[in-house]
Amino acid sequence: MGGAGIEVEVLREIRDPDAEDLASLLAQLSATATFDRGRFDAIVAHDATEILVARADGRIVGMATFVSLPLPSGLRGHVEDVAVDGAMRGRGIARMLLTRMTELATERGLRTLDLTSRPSRESALRLYESVGFVPRETNLLRFTPTAGAASPEEKR
Repeated sequence: MGGAGIEVEVLREIRDPDAEDLASLLAQLSATATFDRGRFDAIVAHDATEILVARADGRIVGMATFVSLPLPSGLRGHVEDVAVDGAMRGRGIARMLLTRMTELATERGLRTLDLTSRPSRESALRLYESVGFVPRETNLLRFTPTAGAASPEEKR
């Protein structure tokens, strides 16, 4: 899948130039995330996760993580860490990545494919809706484990 010289693929292995591109994208996605080659290799090797990448002239210029899990309620999916290189934005790369993910969700029989985004990211929200994602009335709750903190059982 591609357009204007850009190809979207599932990353099957990470070569050294790929690692440099992924590190750059991760830095643009999050000021606090640190690149860990081993973590990326584990994502590529894991059955429930895939990294989709967009390439231009062989370089990775966009990425997104596709997670699919069998749950008691059915096979569910989640989109994580969508990032496009700042110099390549406005060329439809995020749309290409998201469209491919919706195709994979359909091909694999997922019941749902979810993603989360901050309300302030209005243009991203418009993009997500334009490829078929629908806002849900829900609350997102997060627990962040703290290293060395006692578990609830240990506190008793």
